[in-house]
Amino acid sequence: MKGLRLIVILALLGGPLIVGMLFTYEIIKVDWVSMMENQPSYRPMEDPLPVPQDSVPYMADYVKYVGIPDNPVPADDPVSLERGKVLYNIHCAVCHGPQGKGDGVMAQYMTPADLTASALDDKGMFVFITNGTPNMPPMRENLTVRDRWDVINYIRSLQAQAGQ
Repeated sequence: MKGLRLIVILALLGGPLIVGMLFTYEIIKVDWVSMMENQPSYRPMEDPLPVPQDSVPYMADYVKYVGIPDNPVPADDPVSLERGKVLYNIHCAVCHGPQGKGDGVMAQYMTPADLTASALDDKGMFVFITNGTPNMPPMRENLTVRDRWDVINYIRSLQAQAGQ
């Protein structure tokens, strides 16, 4: 009688363990319903879904290893120059100075670049403004892509005033 009890107890305790192992090692396969399987899927860039209502547009700065776009804003656009001046005075003049000579208020604590003597082209300047340098914080979160191009156009006007 004790032997039969032991077998019944082992069967009751071991039964769920054995059944669980069968499911775990996929000997018994059960096709579970998943919510991901019941919705339409799209391949990247294939028939994209419409933009959600009230969403915030996002524009990439540039794609690594593909290249930086050319300056889309004309350098002599008066609106761009005015916006660039305002943004430069807010974000850049404290270090680079009002005329871009590197003599801003913070110049006593670091050595900011003299922007009027910069030999960088627009693309190079865009990368420096976007990613920053060891002495300059990145401005990708402070300035939109359009804002950065406006600041670059304004810096070009400062260079022209300085005789570059």
